[in-house]
Amino acid sequence: MNKQQIFKKRPVGAADASTWSLEKNPIPELEEGQVLIKNHYISLDPAMRGWMNEGKSYIAPVEIGAVMRAGSVGEVIKAKNHPTFKVGDFVSGHGGVQQYVATDGKGYYKVDPNLAPLPTYIGTLGMPGMTAYFGILEVGKIKEGDVVVVSGAAGAVGSIVGQIAKIKGCKVIGIAGGTDKCKYVVDDLGFDACIDYKNEAVKERLKQECPKGLDVYFDNVGGEILDAALGRLRMHARVVICGAISQYNNKENMRGPANYLSLLVNRATMQGMVVFDWAERYGEAGQQMGKWMAEGKLKTREDVYDGIENFPETYNRLFSR
Repeated sequence: MNKQQIFKKRPVGAADASTWSLEKNPIPELEEGQVLIKNHYISLDPAMRGWMNEGKSYIAPVEIGAVMRAGSVGEVIKAKNHPTFKVGDFVSGHGGVQQYVATDGKGYYKVDPNLAPLPTYIGTLGMPGMTAYFGILEVGKIKEGDVVVVSGAAGAVGSIVGQIAKIKGCKVIGIAGGTDKCKYVVDDLGFDACIDYKNEAVKERLKQECPKGLDVYFDNVGGEILDAALGRLRMHARVVICGAISQYNNKENMRGPANYLSLLVNRATMQGMVVFDWAERYGEAGQQMGKWMAEGKLKTREDVYDGIENFPETYNRLFSR
């Protein structure tokens, strides 16, 4: 049988136990040109909250009654005349929150567990890492000597953004929640400083850490922290809008930036990014980040939780930690 988390109800505010239903269905039979993949790991990302909303977005919403969308990495255990994949291949794609998936292989690519642990392919070498790489380099357009501020600095995207900025010779200040996260960001990842938004005044700390302002702000959280960063922009600064996790579970309208006129005064830019726009260059990014990892310049860490049945609880940890 195939354990699956089926999307049952569009949440208003935070998702809860009624949002999904754990079901056990037969493992699908293969059609011509398909493969059967046993998922080993499922990725949990804040973007999932947006995928549940009805309405126009950069990707179609998850349909009611469908398996919950998620990135995945797993092993091909059956194949029926597939032109690319064979039994024993390890592949990554969007297999959903389930144990097994039958697919024609579209959107999947091979990965090598001998080069990196499988979870890394849905982390640093997966969508979060690609988002960080293209977001900070192509949208943030960082250059040596820039002052870079990253919110969500201990997260899957923010942690990679800051490390890449350090590799490129920038001063990097992170923003994260809690003493342990801030210590990890500075001591383990090598950021120059980290502001604890749960226990410190972000606006005042930004003045201390960026006395002459900031050149790039990489935003993963939105809300008050975005406003604080907008107040510290330097001339021709770049603001990268990657996410707004502080706003995703709002039951009313999202809070927009109040300090947006700082963009005008400083001739700055604020640009949204969606990683799929660089899909044709994922290989380039993966090779470069893999090289940095081998050289010890880029560190990666994943939190791993067991059991498809524990998905709802684990998903909600994204918003509560």
